[in-house]
Amino acid sequence: IIVILVDQYDNVIGSAEKMSAHIQGLCHRAFSVFIVHATPQGWMLLLQQRAWSKYHSQGLWTNTCCSHPSPNESIIVAAERRLQEEFGFSLPLQSAGVFHYSANLEDNLIENEIDHVLVGYGKPEQIKPNPEEIADYRWWSLEELQLALKHTPQQFTVWLKPALDILVKA
Repeated sequence: IIVILVDQYDNVIGSAEKMSAHIQGLCHRAFSVFIVHATPQGWMLLLQQRAWSKYHSQGLWTNTCCSHPSPNESIIVAAERRLQEEFGFSLPLQSAGVFHYSANLEDNLIENEIDHVLVGYGKPEQIKPNPEEIADYRWWSLEELQLALKHTPQQFTVWLKPALDILVKA
């Protein structure tokens, strides 16, 4: 898998193999998708627990799906593709904002991403999680998620809180 290398302003400066980018800590483009549906009690967010076979952040809870666009692939097209591949459904997505983060992960991997936060509104009729990507999934209320992030941050990916902060401000 090839990722798009970018500068601090998200301008394309090249490409690299995904693992190489994570080993070297090269800044690259990514996206984080949230599927949200409104209830009388407030927002509900579809989160996934990452599969135990993933190359990093195994078993941690995170946003609905996340990945990297391929060179010459738009963020929206890539995100809609990954949503279909991971959850077996599609919804129209729109941008909620962008943030940059860097974090040291297990196995000497480094996340250094310009992360585009995307949101889709609605409750899919049928969810078919891909077991190679997703160990579990559930709907979380916004309040429940914010409390869990505060009290047990170790059960979540490092990018979930900043991505959620972007979503809430949008």
